[in-house]
Amino acid sequence: MMRVVNATMDDLKGWLELASEVEYLFGPMVSDSQFIQALEENIKQNNAYCVRDNDGLPGSRLLGGVLFSVSDAPKYKIGWLSVSSQARSKGIATALVRHILELIDVPSEVIVTTFGDDVPDGQPAGNFYQKLGFIPLDELIPNGPEGGSRQKFKLVVS
Repeated sequence: MMRVVNATMDDLKGWLELASEVEYLFGPMVSDSQFIQALEENIKQNNAYCVRDNDGLPGSRLLGGVLFSVSDAPKYKIGWLSVSSQARSKGIATALVRHILELIDVPSEVIVTTFGDDVPDGQPAGNFYQKLGFIPLDELIPNGPEGGSRQKFKLVVS
């Protein structure tokens, strides 16, 4: 049984390892002080959730993590979600999203911005969110740091 838990500051290294795997898609993070600061703030505010290897203690290797903004409730935002390349297709991303959906007030909506169709390595993310019931929005979003397009999705929770 995989458990989704609140991340602690002991997990920071694991988050940066996850980030390093996807920097080619998201742009520099591990050396970006703003990303690290945002990560630390999310952890302190209990808005960072993770799945640890073998449900280990804080500081164990992370299999996946999600940053979730609750500041505009009842409009919520998934700010960042990533699963370790060795742990993909094992239900970790689904467990992370289901966990945060259990935390929100109803009715509400959850927004996430992910990759557009022109980013081949990002296509699984769009497919994943649509499988969970998120619908693509016709909203123009600036391209990401790597130059690929972005797509915003919304889930209405009632």
